[in-house]
Amino acid sequence: MRIAVFCSSSPTIDNKYVDLAYELGKGIASSSNELVTGGGHISMMGAVSRGARDAKGKTVGVIPQALVNIEFADHDNDELHVVETMGQRKHMITDISDAFVTLPGGAGTLEEFFEIWVGHYLKFHTKPVVILDPFGIYAPLHDLIIHLESEKFIKPGMREIVQWTTNVDDALKACGV
Repeated sequence: MRIAVFCSSSPTIDNKYVDLAYELGKGIASSSNELVTGGGHISMMGAVSRGARDAKGKTVGVIPQALVNIEFADHDNDELHVVETMGQRKHMITDISDAFVTLPGGAGTLEEFFEIWVGHYLKFHTKPVVILDPFGIYAPLHDLIIHLESEKFIKPGMREIVQWTTNVDDALKACGV
């Protein structure tokens, strides 16, 4: 199984988030699964790949050429797919992955999460959509989703697509591992 991880590439975040990414990468590889990321080598994105590699796992990165040009690419990936646009990156990650885990992150991470969640709801895929949030960073998002559902902006059943977890083992189980 290939598990895609969406997460921050910011170098200014607290190390607890980087450590979480590393542990998830180790967990993915230790359970004989492959990791798929956005192909970067810094912060959480780099840590999740290092964790997988340290556990002898296979890593696959998908990165736009523009980010390769600024030396952002993780050339230690077992596979590194270079694409032209961010849209192509998301499309390829969606196609080659069997499950999706969202870790704490910013606007780019949220954009990836929303696309995967809505894609599942619209039946473009039926792959697990998981949030791993042991620090509660997404608690306001969870509350907002519940509120949007209560106001009928989100249809019943859509909220249940997302599996909210607080530890690596539960996140992997939610992926079907």
